[in-house]
Amino acid sequence: MGLFLWRTAFAAQSHPQDFGPLKTYAQSPLQSNSLSPQLRSGFALPEETVEFYATAATASIWAETPEYRADYYQSTFSTGFMWQVTAGWQLELDASWRIALDSHLDNLTFGFHNLFGISLNGREDVPRHSFDLSIPEYGVEYTDFKGETLTRTLTLYSGWQILDRPREALSIGASLYYNYVDAGPFHNHNLEQALQLNYSYHQDRHRFHAMFGGVYRHDPAALIPYNTLTYAAAAGWQYQFNGPHRVLLEYHYYEGASEATSALSQASNEILAGYRYHFPTSVVELVLTENVFNMDNSPDVAITLGYRQRW
Repeated sequence: MGLFLWRTAFAAQSHPQDFGPLKTYAQSPLQSNSLSPQLRSGFALPEETVEFYATAATASIWAETPEYRADYYQSTFSTGFMWQVTAGWQLELDASWRIALDSHLDNLTFGFHNLFGISLNGREDVPRHSFDLSIPEYGVEYTDFKGETLTRTLTLYSGWQILDRPREALSIGASLYYNYVDAGPFHNHNLEQALQLNYSYHQDRHRFHAMFGGVYRHDPAALIPYNTLTYAAAAGWQYQFNGPHRVLLEYHYYEGASEATSALSQASNEILAGYRYHFPTSVVELVLTENVFNMDNSPDVAITLGYRQRW
């Protein structure tokens, strides 16, 4: 019996499961506090497989324009499970809590920008570790909101296989998202829906994933008006080294979520660099998220640590 278990574990380590794209969420100010489609694998899990996951992320938000100013940290704690009910039907339930916590990321941000000669965009002229949000156009003036809940959400995702071949797969999925914050400056309750298409391709040590999706908000209640319809797209590449190591690169594009006359109406672009370590039936992920193109509607920097376990 012991020999059988050892051989099973060795085989699992030699041919570990593919865990697909990184388990992350949007970090941009508007997109992170709303429903945003995630990059997902087009492949189904083995039938009746269950995956449990838990992630913790912290992001530094900085933007200063004539129309608004944002200078704060946000931390997100998520947990959930994915269940391959049948060969062609997948369910996922996610619970997330996003809160304004002081993660002292300003120190890391200053060091990173100085190391690579990147402009701080005015951040060096204000106190560090602040929690300030000002959007005069909509009467938003919040200061020192450290410790306040930004969102508290439940998201149900259901996916169906359209195409399932040895090297490529295509699936479609629908999400139902509910956010409820009962008190504080960010008190809110709203329901949102999304539909997305997922495609994946495998070739030797390489994995490629792509997604295109749209979000519908029937009654978008937020600090500022959100657009009723928005879309998102993402692509990712994974390279498998010998053994348990993987490196992943992803690009996430989110249409501007608001019609506000500022950079908030422009698209958000996030670049993710990730490292994944495989155990026989689980993985640990470390992800760094950086903004590109639109510096006033994206996270200055975000770090995510995740654990995923399959049975």
